[in-house]
Amino acid sequence: MVECPASGVRIRATGGDAASGLRALGIELVNCGEHPYQLNGYPVLHVFDEEREPIMLRVVNGAKEITMGFDQPPQKITLAAGERATAVVLWRNLVTDSTVVATKGEFLTVAPAAGQPAEEVDPDGPIDLGNTGRIGVSAWKKADPAAPVPTRPARPPAPSVAPSSVSPSDSRL
Repeated sequence: MVECPASGVRIRATGGDAASGLRALGIELVNCGEHPYQLNGYPVLHVFDEEREPIMLRVVNGAKEITMGFDQPPQKITLAAGERATAVVLWRNLVTDSTVVATKGEFLTVAPAAGQPAEEVDPDGPIDLGNTGRIGVSAWKKADPAAPVPTRPARPPAPSVAPSSVSPSDSRL
């Protein structure tokens, strides 16, 4: 089991989804401490390139500049020990100006709020922003306690033998 950070909360990605250039990454905050933890707002994101240099971009609270939905205003929530909160990170892989180099982040840190310690989370692939220069994030919301804790799918196992480049003969020929 992973140790609980001194902050009393653990943040992780719950998996990503992509379609037609729109990217979404679920994030989860778990109160792994012994005391109630309060949230009221948006996660704080920082994106880094492959050399772990910060990428300058604009973080949009909500999704109004990215897509429809995910614009519920923040609400004050209190998480008891063991309870979870979730948010969604959204961006588009969109190139609108061929003279501007497309941006691709490799690393992502998330803090519960401004001034709080950030944790590195697995972005489930590149953060391919195109040249939009922006990324959106929904407000924290309390996770339904009846909902199962999300798990990331396991990576497929490596083949036990080298694949053959010869196709089996077809008896119909």
